[in-house]
Amino acid sequence: MTAAMGKFTVHDLEQRVRARAQASPEESYTRKLLDRGVAQCAKKLGEEAIETALAAVGEDRDRLMAEAADLIYHLLVVLAARGITLGEVEAVLAARTNQSGLDEKASRKYS
Repeated sequence: MTAAMGKFTVHDLEQRVRARAQASPEESYTRKLLDRGVAQCAKKLGEEAIETALAAVGEDRDRLMAEAADLIYHLLVVLAARGITLGEVEAVLAARTNQSGLDEKASRKYS
């Protein structure tokens, strides 16, 4: 593991997204995305999800990692646009650890 891998976390990226959201659109891609609204942020997230899925089945490891990084960034932008923190998502995941994935999925009001 490189030093960069050991020190930079998704929480660090979330903090960076939130900081860049406060910058001007001339200086920040994140601010530009947020200014376009949740629907456009979600559209970009969907595009990145498709690119990640395609890379998973047809590209090399490095390409998949690059697409996964883009996907995580755009997910954090969508969450920021909706006022949801990574900690809140982690709480949902933590609550799900008390049951099997199949049981949890069957108990959802939405699927």
